[in-house]
Amino acid sequence: MIGAITSGHTADFLGRKGAMRLSATFCITGWLAIYLSSGSLLLDSGRFLTGYGIGIFSYVIPVFIAEIAPKNIRGGLATVNQLMIVGGSSVAFLIGTLVTWRTLALTGIIPCLVLLVGLFFVPESPRWLAKVGHPKEFEVALQRLRGKDADVSLEAIEIKDYIESLNYLPTARMIDLFQSKYIRSVIIGVGLMVFQQFGGINGIGFYASETFELAGFSSGKTGTVAYASIQVPITILGAFLMDKSGRRVLLMVSASGTFLGCFMTGLSFYLKVHGMLLEWAPLIAVVGVLTYIGFFSIGMGPVPWVIMSEIFPINVKGVAGSLVTLVNWFGAWAVSYTFNFLMSWSSSGIFFLYSGVCAITILFVANLVPETKGKTLEEIQASINTDDKSMQLF
Repeated sequence: MIGAITSGHTADFLGRKGAMRLSATFCITGWLAIYLSSGSLLLDSGRFLTGYGIGIFSYVIPVFIAEIAPKNIRGGLATVNQLMIVGGSSVAFLIGTLVTWRTLALTGIIPCLVLLVGLFFVPESPRWLAKVGHPKEFEVALQRLRGKDADVSLEAIEIKDYIESLNYLPTARMIDLFQSKYIRSVIIGVGLMVFQQFGGINGIGFYASETFELAGFSSGKTGTVAYASIQVPITILGAFLMDKSGRRVLLMVSASGTFLGCFMTGLSFYLKVHGMLLEWAPLIAVVGVLTYIGFFSIGMGPVPWVIMSEIFPINVKGVAGSLVTLVNWFGAWAVSYTFNFLMSWSSSGIFFLYSGVCAITILFVANLVPETKGKTLEEIQASINTDDKSMQLF
């Protein structure tokens, strides 16, 4: 959460690439501290450093992708970030069944090193370069991203005009986000992160093995492997659909599926507690959890991060992105921390509670979330402002 709240200012001050280098350094240091720890101090310090680095990563990477990608494939490329997250999560689940936690900690260093080397070959975000007043570097970066033979003149003019219109605005503060011209974007960004996390993803994910065992499944490890294996192919499917079906459709289909998955899991625990259909309860639980994970991976996992990176004007993107990312990580902590307590309270009730959140998500998306497919970032922000004015007139 500390990484999240500082992520926007860090990315604005150091640039998108600079923020990623800083994050990678924190993560490498943290994983080494965890590996070398002989007591709680070094172990907790390592956890703190990796947490801080990931807090920055979780903001700057989707923003960087959104700022460099052409509008027709922006959603798919942004979903690749989520694909790498679930891919890494799945690999960690699988490797964790074979090696000790110390050895597992060392594997976290590998992608950080790859990133540090790879950033030497990646141009900086053209929009950030234009914002901080580097016109020559802006044009070079945009040309590199689109290809040496591509005509980028119209896109460059659109970005420059939009950046220049924002230069007359004062430096944004957190309190400025609650002005009428930004409030709809804030509600959308924060709301999606609240529903993503309080739909129960981290509780269900972190305690998947225990959930399967409590439901009566003979081996929690088998269910965990199935959980890990289903995420990657479903997220790949979501990446292909992102720029075809659109964000809103994926969100509503995903929320409907997570509702069904949570309801089925809750039903399995209800049947077990009341001694009904005991031979079917474990199977219903496994199918419910896997249904939840599959539908989450196709929409509610990646899409909120995609939309977060698209809806905020660049002059407030730093503070707004920090707020949205902070809400996401606070939700992740709250759900993870309370999951065991709620399971003790009512093993069926907790999943019925999550299913209720998923149902409300459908209504939230249907009424508030705009479709951003096929639009430039500048067009998206202009349309949100137009919608706000229309709503005020109405």
